[in-house]
Amino acid sequence: MTKSELIERIAAGRGITRREAEVVVNTVLDAIGDALAAGDRVELRGFGSFVVKRREPRMGRNPKTGEEVPVPGKRVPHFKPGKELRERVDRS
Repeated sequence: MTKSELIERIAAGRGITRREAEVVVNTVLDAIGDALAAGDRVELRGFGSFVVKRREPRMGRNPKTGEEVPVPGKRVPHFKPGKELRERVDRS
């Protein structure tokens, strides 16, 4: 499902305009992104949690030349599904 499909489904299912649904979706996604950028954890009960994990620096390899290349450490978002979501997906 794409973001625009999500917006369409919310608008149709809730009887609101597409523009209102788009504002809601963008607001929620922006809030999650801002919280993760600040290093916070976002937990949506029954759905899952978003956290920021740290990847350590490492040595990578250029696939074309085989030369070793240093890859710097970075912070990456990680999603862990909640129990209800896991069970719901498993049942389907």
